[in-house]
Order: sequence, then C-alpha cells, then structure tokens
Amino acid sequence: MSIEAGSKLQGKVTGITHFGAFVELPGGSTGLVHISEVADHYVKDINELLKVGDEVTVKVVNIEKDGKIGLSIRKAVDRPEGESRPPRPHPRSSNNRGGGKSRPAASFEDKMSRFLKDSEERLSTIKRQTESKRGGRGAKRG
Repeated sequence: MSIEAGSKLQGKVTGITHFGAFVELPGGSTGLVHISEVADHYVKDINELLKVGDEVTVKVVNIEKDGKIGLSIRKAVDRPEGESRPPRPHPRSSNNRGGGKSRPAASFEDKMSRFLKDSEERLSTIKRQTESKRGGRGAKRG
C-alpha cells in the first residue's frame, strides 16, 4: 500500500514526545503527528489526549524527500463544508465583566495615551527601585 499526501489512514500510536506522537501506518512505516495537529484547540500536554497503543485516524499532510511522513489527526476529521475550525469567542462578547454595560471602543489615540501613561509609570518605578538599590540620590556612603 503506497502512502500519498492527502490520504486518510488508520494507525497506531507507538510513541509520544513533548512535541507530538509517532504513529505506525499500514505497511510498517511511521509518521509524526505534531502536537499542533492533534486537536483544533490548544494542547498543552499531548498525554491528556493520546496514549501509546491508541488507534487513530490520520491524514497524510506531507512526505519529505528523506522519507519523513507528516500526519494530522485534526485534518482527518470530516467537517461540514465551510467550517475549518470552531469559532473563537469575540473579545467584546456578552461576557464582559462590566455589569451589563459595554464600554464604547477606544480610539487609537486613547489607547496610545493610556499605553504611554502606563509605560511612564512603570519606567519611573523601575528607576526608583534601581536608584534605591544603588544608593542613589543623596544616600550617604561610607
């Protein structure tokens, strides 16, 4: 059985690393499912989703010249047409913490002035801390 990019196959997880899982394909060849290709959501620990010995359906993403096979579990899942990933929540959605009233969107100038103010406050705090550690501004030596 020849393995081609784009084909879906059944495989068995043979090894797990912090960056992905190795899957044995029909015919004895092995490919890698990168951790970013395991699920549609962020995966911090691959061990929460896969174990050695699990049977998985994978899609062959690419085959390198040196024979390495790139696989994807999330691309092997059939989705309705037009939907590529689950929708992300909008940052200004209804779950604001502002007691029901949403603030109007800040203009660029408002955001920039707030940023500058915060930056100046942080910088002055850092300068004060540094000067106190060095014994600056009139600290007596000796």
